[in-house]
Parts: sequence; C-alpha cells; structure tokens
Amino acid sequence: MTKRVHNPREVAEIVAIQALSFVAGDGERLGRFLAETGIGPETLRASASDPHFLAGVLDFVLRDDATVKAFSESSGHHPTTIAAAREALGDPHWEREVP
Repeated sequence: MTKRVHNPREVAEIVAIQALSFVAGDGERLGRFLAETGIGPETLRASASDPHFLAGVLDFVLRDDATVKAFSESSGHHPTTIAAAREALGDPHWEREVP
C-alpha cells in the first residue's frame, strides 16, 4: 500500500525532487542549471535535501515556458501545481506587502 502525503510542503518537496531528476536527465539543461546555481555535480545529491535548493530547482524550471511545459508533460503535473509547489517551499516568514 502506498502512503498518501497530505502535507503541502512534503508534496512540494516531492515535485521539486522530480523536477531535479528532470533537469539532471538532460545534459544541456543540467549544465545550464549548474552554471546558474554555481554548485558542482558532486554536491547535487547532498543539496537535494535542502528546501531552499529545491525552491531554486523549481525557480529554474518555472523561469522558461518551454521547460515548464516539458517538465509538465514529463511528470504529469499541471503547471499550476508546479507553481504551487514553488510557493509552498517559499520562506514561511515572508509576507507580501499590500499597498
């Protein structure tokens, strides 16, 4: 029996790890990601447990429409689910300023 996850943050982390796997599955995309983040391939696995890093993975995916579409098709997640996952991984103390 599969354990169902109901915690939005846990779901967001799962989506982000899937996104990391998607990014790592394409050499060119992975190269761009590593260049933008400044981390090396040797630290990728260890970084995957850091929620801030996972948020950065989703930022990378969400930055480009073609990448969002490709990840959406690959994972079966709707783009709004990907965006919601990114929001769930955001800083819990951050509040939007309302004029």
